[in-house]
Amino acid sequence: MQTTIAQKAQFRGVGLHSGAAVRLAILPAPAGHGIVFARTDLGGVRIPARWDHVTPSQLCTLLDNGAGATVSTVEHVMAALAGTGINNALVEVNGPEVPILDGSSEPFVRGIMEAGIRRQPESELRAIRVLRTVEVHHGQGFARLTPSDRLEIHFDIDFTDAAIGHQEKRLDMANGSFVHELMDSRTFCRQADVVQMQQNGLALGGTYLNAVVIDGDKVLSPGGLRHSDEAVRHKMLDAMGDLALAGAPLLARYTGHRAGHAMTNKLLRALFAAPDAWEWVTVTPSMQDHLPGAGVVAEMGAVFDPAHHLAVA
Repeated sequence: MQTTIAQKAQFRGVGLHSGAAVRLAILPAPAGHGIVFARTDLGGVRIPARWDHVTPSQLCTLLDNGAGATVSTVEHVMAALAGTGINNALVEVNGPEVPILDGSSEPFVRGIMEAGIRRQPESELRAIRVLRTVEVHHGQGFARLTPSDRLEIHFDIDFTDAAIGHQEKRLDMANGSFVHELMDSRTFCRQADVVQMQQNGLALGGTYLNAVVIDGDKVLSPGGLRHSDEAVRHKMLDAMGDLALAGAPLLARYTGHRAGHAMTNKLLRALFAAPDAWEWVTVTPSMQDHLPGAGVVAEMGAVFDPAHHLAVA
């Protein structure tokens, strides 16, 4: 069955690139609604959270309703919604950018879990099953989808900076893996890139507290890394959010090598341009056990453990 958030969850912060103060709320929505953003500062104009509403943007995922309304940096809240198994929600935001919060999905996951998750038993959940390999390339990078009975993510990155270097990780996204393994991993960047971005009017809301900033072999952010491989985990978090723009749960194995937001969207466009590469399937109870939200405790007052991870069933 489909799910929605049980009650409103609210967040305040600043936009990573704009630096502007912003408020965001996740509200319940009826079955079949999907995830939709609403710009409250524009009278509630709506922007569907779908792959075909993504428009090219620097360093983030930007949605456009085709009539001039946009919302950017949606990947972390989209990952949180997918990782907790939310199928339907209205995401209200009072500006053109989602708040960065701590640079990860953890604050969004906490808010969702505290609000609770409501099953919608009158509804049937459908998923997108990948039937054959689809792959896209750009420079030395590629992104690929191959058939699987669940969502799996395999990512590797290779940076010259010693603080990152080569990192690789694979995860089956069922059984609360997003909550346990990925949700608290923060966006990262080089110190030199911060200066350049700010000179170009970007990252105006960036601080050492909402991003992992590195300089060669040094981690400049207070407290250092949350995981030794936090960088690749964050890339997987981004991929989770960008794949959620498929509009329904994906049954596929995603492989990303030096991939990013634009390449993952290019991959979804290639998938949906090939009718023989995918099909709709009705999710059975056994299939639902393999979806990313399966296993996550979704009750009011969910308890957090000392490591700041949510309990799972």
